Amino acid sequence: MNGNAGVSTRRDEILANAAALFARQGIARTTVREIADAVGMLSGSLYHHFESKEEMVHEIIASYLDDLHMRYRAVADGNDDPLDCLKELIRTSFQSLESNAHACEIYQNDYNYITQLPQFGALKRVSQNTQRIWLDTLDAGVEHGEFRKDVDSVVFYRFLRDAIWMSIRWRDPSSKRGNADLAEECIAIFIDGYAVDR
Repeated sequence: MNGNAGVSTRRDEILANAAALFARQGIARTTVREIADAVGMLSGSLYHHFESKEEMVHEIIASYLDDLHMRYRAVADGNDDPLDCLKELIRTSFQSLESNAHACEIYQNDYNYITQLPQFGALKRVSQNTQRIWLDTLDAGVEHGEFRKDVDSVVFYRFLRDAIWMSIRWRDPSSKRGNADLAEECIAIFIDGYAVDR
């Protein structure tokens, strides 16, 4: 049992270091040797844990998408009101940015690389299921008269999604304004309205 725990911990350490390197310099430009150096092992020893760099990428992204889907599912199951649900989905997205920053950055920056992975079909299904939670929430809000009918829900979702996930590229992690603050500002802009009442 302890031996398996050690293997799991070592795998986690490798993945954490690989994720940091992939996020900083891109998947294609990161070598197996660099990952091995980061965890203090020989390149060949990595292959006791992973068959390839692509397997590492898949595991990082799959774990991230599964976690995100689980968080969104919990939000949707716990909120009957579409407006409350939408606000919580936004807050949850920014929480995920904080806990999965490297994976999110990899997914945004190297999406074309990820689509070439043999296991991309499984990743895409999880992503589609996640998107469905958002669209079901928006459609329910329109149906209940809480959201505007004149704005296409898919278009609104894409604008909102990109605003949230692309913030990983410009947000300052050292700023006093954390992800929770950004979440509330995002809600104010997209949900409550950006214009001042006159």
